[in-house]
Amino acid sequence: MRQRENLRSRLGFILLSAGCAIGIGNVWRFPYITGQYGGGFFVMIYVLFLIIMGIPTITMEYAIGRATRKSIQPALKELELQGTKWHLWGYVAMAGNYVILMFYSVVSGWLLYYFLKMVRGDFVGADTDYIELMFQEMMNSPKILITAMLVVMFITTLTCMFSLQGSVEKVSKFIMIALLVLMVVLGIHSLMLPGALKGLTFFLKPSLGNIRKAGLWNTVYAAMNQSFFTLSIGMGGMEIFGSYIGKDRSLTGEATIVAALDTFVALVAGMIVFPACFAYGIAPNSGPALIFLTLPRVFSTMQGGRLWGSLFFLFLFFAAESTMIGVFENDVSFFIDLKGMSRRKAALIAGLIITVMSVPCALGFNLWSDFQPLRAGKSIMDLEDFFVSNICLPVGSFIFTLFCSRKCGWGFENYLSEVNTGMGLKMAKGLRWYFRYILPAMVGFLALYGIVTYFF
Repeated sequence: MRQRENLRSRLGFILLSAGCAIGIGNVWRFPYITGQYGGGFFVMIYVLFLIIMGIPTITMEYAIGRATRKSIQPALKELELQGTKWHLWGYVAMAGNYVILMFYSVVSGWLLYYFLKMVRGDFVGADTDYIELMFQEMMNSPKILITAMLVVMFITTLTCMFSLQGSVEKVSKFIMIALLVLMVVLGIHSLMLPGALKGLTFFLKPSLGNIRKAGLWNTVYAAMNQSFFTLSIGMGGMEIFGSYIGKDRSLTGEATIVAALDTFVALVAGMIVFPACFAYGIAPNSGPALIFLTLPRVFSTMQGGRLWGSLFFLFLFFAAESTMIGVFENDVSFFIDLKGMSRRKAALIAGLIITVMSVPCALGFNLWSDFQPLRAGKSIMDLEDFFVSNICLPVGSFIFTLFCSRKCGWGFENYLSEVNTGMGLKMAKGLRWYFRYILPAMVGFLALYGIVTYFF
């Protein structure tokens, strides 16, 4: 039997887990979702659900992984009672891990392309209209989008072909530390822009007017959904890292640290983006293009902006790449655990599949833009995002809450024993009622509401 790889250090585990969670979900998706749903109230609800839903569900994934030292499908199969079929969700989770990389690879390519444009000085002195034109030129070019995606997939596949400690862990440590430092510097600069206070007020102060525009329940749902998307829970994204660590630390404390790092990066991203929106007259509800419209404008007026902009988009690309590596590690582990493949062969096959299947997402913005699979105005990327965000993450999290709290699954006692093994913050036994009834009810609502309201 193939021996399971281990992470070298606790810091490596935390930063690799955080790297899977922290990335374009925080710096790209969080600001534009916050802008679309009215700012401050969304942020408040998002942080609340991160604490009461996100952290408990992370501990469940960690516990399942550490108890079995396997990826999600064989892990569920090992822990389930004889005759039950919990492991079937593992196949859907596998599909989700592939689909999310089909559009993450494309968006990561945007960041890489913008890094190159910053290095060339294309944004020096550029105004808002010119920056919007450059973004549209990129989106209208299949050649640019596919070439950038191919580079992203080459880097991701190459990194994961080598050992966990020697490649994946070392790269993730460097990326995350560098990103955190640079984001703090840029956050301070953005807060000093003219009009920054208005942007900060929009971002952090709840507004009844903004809530009415977005819709109360739509805002609550979006905040719940983002709390799962940003942490990559429901598809085994955190379970795989649990399978690589020892039992010297309790899992509640580790999950709390990862969630805190994730929240810190999301909030700093908002402090960079929204003051810039109000300083340069960019609508905060501009959608997925938001950071590509605001940040180049910041750097075009900033002393040394070409250098800082190049560094920012480089490390933003690294952050996206850390998510790519984290999710890709799941895909590699599936082949290793289920087919007994070597790491190199598993990485090559997974990389080839994702590369080919990422092409439709890239073409969905140009040559295939008339194909709108969900409804008018929705691209292929929207379909992929719907499958991941509205089905895989909430439904998967719902299944984890039942599996870890019910006797017909793994059971609360087994989960509690595993999650509390080691030094550190413990999960209270008195929370059994919360895990059995309240948490599944909230996550179940998230899954059902998201699917129903998307179409009706």
